[in-house]
Amino acid sequence: MNVTRYASGLQLSFMPRLFPVNCYLVEEAEDWTLVDCALPYSAGGIMKQVRQSGKPLRRIVLTHAHDDHIGALAALVRELGDSVKVYISRRDARLLAGDRTLDLHEAQTMIRGGVPKKAPAVPDVLLEDGDWVGSLRAVAAPGHTPGSMAFLDTRCGTLLAGDAFQTRAGIAVSGSLKLLFPFPAMATWDVSTALVSARRLTELKPELLGVGHGRMLQEPVKAMQLAIRELEEKLMRRASQVRS
Repeated sequence: MNVTRYASGLQLSFMPRLFPVNCYLVEEAEDWTLVDCALPYSAGGIMKQVRQSGKPLRRIVLTHAHDDHIGALAALVRELGDSVKVYISRRDARLLAGDRTLDLHEAQTMIRGGVPKKAPAVPDVLLEDGDWVGSLRAVAAPGHTPGSMAFLDTRCGTLLAGDAFQTRAGIAVSGSLKLLFPFPAMATWDVSTALVSARRLTELKPELLGVGHGRMLQEPVKAMQLAIRELEEKLMRRASQVRS
C-alpha cells in the first residue's frame, strides 16, 4: 500500500504497479470519512491508517458499486459496527444489492463491471445530487454506472471522482479506452452519459483530482478538458463510420 497525503486527507493506493486501486481518507475535525473501499484485503491497511491517526472512522462513502470500490466494505462494517455509517447514491444502492435492471429513461445498454450478487452491507444513507457528507458535496456523475457520484471537498477544491476519470496510462474520461490500462473503459455502462458527467465535473474547476485508478493530479482542469475533447473526437469518428 502506498500512502499519499494531500491537503485534507490521504490517498491509499493498493497494488500500485499492477492494477492500482485507490481509496481516500478525508479528514474532518474529529473523525474520518472513507471514500471507497478498494479491494477485499485492503481493510487492514485502511484501519492501520485510521488507528495511527487517533481519530475514528465514522463514514464510508461509495462513488459506485463496482467490486474494486466496495471490496473491503463488509470487513470494515463488521469491525466497526454501528459506529460507522455507509453512504451511496440512491441509484447505485440497487447495484450494491445486485440489481442490474435499468430504468426506462436510462440508456438501455448493459451494466458492466463486477457487481455483488447481494449487498455486502446495507447502506444507512442514500445520497442525492447536492447532498453533503461532512465537508464533501455529492455530485451526480452517472456514466461509469447509472448512479456514480463524485465528491467535492469544498475546503480545498479536491474532487474525488471515482471512475468518472482515470489517470492511469494517461487521463481519460470513463469509457475512453487506454490500451495500457483499459479496465475502467471496459467496465463503463454508457459512454455518452459519462461524457456529459465529465463536462459537469470539469465545470467545478477542482484544484486537485483524485480518481479510482492512477495518481492524483494537481490543477487538473486543462487535462480534464483535453480528455473530454479526446473522447468527443472518438465518438465523432465512431458516428461517422456508422453513417458511412
